Amino acid sequence: MATKSLYVGNMSYSTTESELRTLFEPHGPIEAVRVITDKGFAFVDLPAENAQGAIDALNGREVGGRPLTVNEARPRPERSRNGGGRSGGYGGGYGGGRSRW
Repeated sequence: MATKSLYVGNMSYSTTESELRTLFEPHGPIEAVRVITDKGFAFVDLPAENAQGAIDALNGREVGGRPLTVNEARPRPERSRNGGGRSGGYGGGYGGGRSRW
């Protein structure tokens, strides 16, 4: 069964994983809930065929005094693995490419 990850934003910092499970369970079995507590958002994974119904029902719904933003999560952008802007290794062979003499 294919799953979709939904972004849940504008959450109260006191919103718990349990509260989100209770909120989303009527829209299908929950695969996972990941709450980013210090940022006020979460990701909820549920069956792909249930995702749009959950979005339609819960986007804008007030929870903890705040209207939730619920939409399909976007994939993370790829990050460079080469040390933050360098275009290759670490400056050469032994000694970093500098003369010792």
